[in-house]
Amino acid sequence: MKRDAETGKPPNPKLVLLIALVLPGVGQVANRMPTRGLMFVFYVILLAVVTYNLTTPGHSVIGRYSGGIFVYVLSVLDAYRWALHRYKVFGTGR
Repeated sequence: MKRDAETGKPPNPKLVLLIALVLPGVGQVANRMPTRGLMFVFYVILLAVVTYNLTTPGHSVIGRYSGGIFVYVLSVLDAYRWALHRYKVFGTGR
């Protein structure tokens, strides 16, 4: 996500939230934190695999991938929180 060249404003937090909901880890990339986004994607996959292997086939899909889903939700909240902070400090947010 490119910043506005003339004003240097960071992206709108709601846009970052939407991006983070659709694509895990890309919300952090929109906030110019690509390493953090890559870490979140890695841990989503890692914990999804771990919880999948620790549960039985009798569990629901959400239960089997709950570790990955948990980190995914944390990554969405993290992306929005940082976007809101950057928008208030460096943008025109009030």
